[in-house]
Amino acid sequence: MERNDVIIIGTGPAGLSAAITLKMRRKNILLLGPGSLSHKIEKAQKIDNYPGLPGISGEGMQKKFLEHIKSMDIEITEDKVNAVYSMGEYFAVQGHKSSYEAATVILAAGMYVDKPFDGELENLGRGVSYCATCDAALYNGKSAIVIAYSRDDESEAEFLAQRADKVYYIPMYGETAISGGNIDVISGRQPGRIERRDDGICLIDGEWEITADGIFILREQVAPSQLVPGLEVSEGHVNVDRQAGTNIKGLFACGDITGAPYQYIKAAGEGNVAALSAVRYLAQRMCSVKEAN
Repeated sequence: MERNDVIIIGTGPAGLSAAITLKMRRKNILLLGPGSLSHKIEKAQKIDNYPGLPGISGEGMQKKFLEHIKSMDIEITEDKVNAVYSMGEYFAVQGHKSSYEAATVILAAGMYVDKPFDGELENLGRGVSYCATCDAALYNGKSAIVIAYSRDDESEAEFLAQRADKVYYIPMYGETAISGGNIDVISGRQPGRIERRDDGICLIDGEWEITADGIFILREQVAPSQLVPGLEVSEGHVNVDRQAGTNIKGLFACGDITGAPYQYIKAAGEGNVAALSAVRYLAQRMCSVKEAN
């Protein structure tokens, strides 16, 4: 597996700023996130405080950002990250489509807004998971519930259904194109609680409930505390120092994921700081290796 210098998670202003700075410093980078960039930008009506782009629309800023990274040959790898593990000398990043490695990682995934279901975190790894394609092989001859927040998740449910005997698909986004086969679509439900029982894992909505061997919750992003084991967070935000460093050596964070103010210009500035800190970290690693030899 190719090991990158830096993996950047997130394609909003913070992630793009970090990618641009690292590209200028000739680092081997991997930029993970939506190819359409930040949904927050895309939906913005008007942005007045970004220098050089007065009164620009969200769609206009999105276009400018895409033009900028294209001019620098920066590519986006479209994948949702499920977990980041510090392996000592490098980081292992588990995506829904593939796995990746890098010497350092920059978290720029934006603000996490979804509240976990009651019982979700207590049963994580005990029947609750965030990646259907990652764990599909474990469900041969079994049943699973998929709670999906995007039409993009339909392919994951279909992949899982090729292995599992039964898949219960709960779309949280409206109508779905999935129908027939061994997939049951359950619409109009608002899951409230998850319980572990002797006969499996149970999803409960008032008086309605359904039990299966596992539950997959396919949100757009995973909460920072669950994304990186051992990462220090406060009120859902990653704790960082002035240089964008976290409590985990070699792991940096920037943008909305670190807290307010939730401003594009602030996020872009922090992305630059995180990138420069990553460059220094890589240089220090190289010096340590040379001294050891």
